[in-house]
Amino acid sequence: MKPNTCPQQLELALDTPEHTAPPPLRGRHIVLGQQIVEYALRRSRRRSIGFSIGESGLRVTAPHWVTLPQIEEALREKQRWIFTKLGEVRARRAPVRTDWRDGARLPWLGGHVTLRLGDTCARPMIDDDMLRLPLPADADHDRVRDAVCAFLQREALTRFTHRATELGERIGVSPSRVMLSSANTLWGTCTAQGVIRLNWRLIHFSQAMIDYVIAHELAHLKELNHSRAFWDTVALILPGFEAARRELRTQHPGRIVAH
Repeated sequence: MKPNTCPQQLELALDTPEHTAPPPLRGRHIVLGQQIVEYALRRSRRRSIGFSIGESGLRVTAPHWVTLPQIEEALREKQRWIFTKLGEVRARRAPVRTDWRDGARLPWLGGHVTLRLGDTCARPMIDDDMLRLPLPADADHDRVRDAVCAFLQREALTRFTHRATELGERIGVSPSRVMLSSANTLWGTCTAQGVIRLNWRLIHFSQAMIDYVIAHELAHLKELNHSRAFWDTVALILPGFEAARRELRTQHPGRIVAH
């Protein structure tokens, strides 16, 4: 069962509420210390000023009756906390540098594998927590990196396609095709033709996190927004998905397996 249209990208597990679309945000900025800090302002019926910092930056939610000077004063009072949290977000986005040589460790399905070069295997394979590559022990950086990434992408496509079929059966949907992406900001997308693209770097994470992104995209084959019905559909595919969603929020696509 495929709809005629489909959202172009998932919500990326950043900080969009789960059941209702948020009201429009107003982009603003303030000078804190000697730094210009951008923030998004949302007005609501809440009784106090609230702050949140995620991958999308600083968000401020304030009552309608609170003036802008009062909001800015509250921001100055929270200055130390804001800089700390923004620093944590930048650290999460910083690329993970890999030393592409024999003995290097790589994230794999929530754990790690150790690169082993100079092996007699005919093709790359994982065995006993070792990623064995048929390359000379002294192979250069680029050659090792390219071989590892090619192997991971082949494994990702095979595993993701199989899992999308399994999970889709739970709600009677099937993507027209599963493809890989290398996006630096997206974990997955869904096209109007029912094509699901999944970031190959998900292969580094636990199966629960992989399943969450796949379930998210499959749910878009039935529900074309992030309404309550959409999240109910995700829950039908993957009960208890919330924990994996929260964990994925701490990750950023562009920082995994850097050059």
